[in-house]
Amino acid sequence: MPRPRIVFMGTPDFAVQSLLGCLELGEIAAVVTQPDKPRGRGQEIGYSAVKALALERGLPVLQPAKLRGTPFADELRALKPDVSVVTAYGKILPQDVLDVPQHGSVNVHASLLPRWRGAAPIQWAIAAGDAMTGVCLMKMDAGMDTGPVISRAEEPIRADDTARTLHDRLAALGRQLLVRDLPRYLAGELKPTPQPSEGVKPAPMIKKEDGRLDFSRPAAELERKVRAFTPWPGGYTSLAGALVKIHSAKVSAGKGKPGVVLSAGASGIEVACGEGALLLQQLQPEGKRAMTAAEFLAGRKIAIGSAPFG
Repeated sequence: MPRPRIVFMGTPDFAVQSLLGCLELGEIAAVVTQPDKPRGRGQEIGYSAVKALALERGLPVLQPAKLRGTPFADELRALKPDVSVVTAYGKILPQDVLDVPQHGSVNVHASLLPRWRGAAPIQWAIAAGDAMTGVCLMKMDAGMDTGPVISRAEEPIRADDTARTLHDRLAALGRQLLVRDLPRYLAGELKPTPQPSEGVKPAPMIKKEDGRLDFSRPAAELERKVRAFTPWPGGYTSLAGALVKIHSAKVSAGKGKPGVVLSAGASGIEVACGEGALLLQQLQPEGKRAMTAAEFLAGRKIAIGSAPFG
């Protein structure tokens, strides 16, 4: 078939690779992304990673404040798209918007559906200790990641993966899957398969409190949490009422009452957990830079047997 007319909908870094894939595949009728927002400490108005690429490539950009109950579907219909490709757009699309393109709307989703439906599949897959994740190409319906799956590709989760490192690999994998399989779907060679009712797992949006480390939990769980919530909100605890982010930690063999410091030195600060212990290797006190355990201890006395973190 001729190169399709594509409406692309996406917002953050993760979606950039999918937009690049769409540029390989067809003509971009429009790029739809979230409205510009104040960012950073200065609250200067900034725009999304997807908008930055769209402007760089001279693509038309649409930034509707609302989709539901507005004429937005009519705007899309005027563009006569063959298909919409949606990657991390950030809003649930109403049915009238989904139905505009001749071949419907397809989504690049960073999990092996139906596991991890929702806004943060990468983080929750790491936090849960999954050995495998991946990307699905899905025909969208009005639900939250509930549509039938067109195709999928798997990606192992490595023992040292953070949300950032896994994010980058899955973004690239999503582009590959899109380039390989969207033309086959449009040609009728790939038929979407309904998701099974078993194995559904929600992946809700991450909140700051999800990063708090509770030392009554198993050390392996906390180590995964540190990696899962890097870069945001980070695994964190508190010391003398001030927040301390933990950028790097590993499970150790120590045992003791949860929260008690078992050892403290250049290799890390070992804190007993509900099962095992967690060696805090890189820490960032509130308002300061990240530092090694040795640097952290140089300005603070942490007594063995004390329970200063909480």
